[in-house]
Amino acid sequence: MEPSLLQRANEELGRRHLDVAEELYGEIIDSCTHKSKCRSEDLATAYNNRGQIKYFRVDFYEAMDDYTEAIRLSPNFEVPYYNRGLVQYRLGFFDEAIKDFQKVLTLNPQFEDAKISLRQSILDKEERRERLSGI
Repeated sequence: MEPSLLQRANEELGRRHLDVAEELYGEIIDSCTHKSKCRSEDLATAYNNRGQIKYFRVDFYEAMDDYTEAIRLSPNFEVPYYNRGLVQYRLGFFDEAIKDFQKVLTLNPQFEDAKISLRQSILDKEERRERLSGI
């Protein structure tokens, strides 16, 4: 049996063939939104993974758009919250990052990377506040 388009895209992403994977995720998204019915979880995965590719290219705002769409489609999928939180952290949007990491931990209390990222976001937010207030 031929692997699904989503499986093929995920395999290409795993091989770090980012251009090919991004094209396949785009096909999935176009197909699901214009032509056929798809499982919301599959479409959310395609958006999340395409967001990862954009993140790797340092297209942070486009990545956040894809993560946000993945969250809209599958609100209990913790990975896009985590990924969006990472982007927000890198951009210095600590309050937003903290909210996303907290949401991840609400959905999956065992998500260790989210615990670490939440702690770091809180520390960096406090450090920035102290630096700006001249303490």
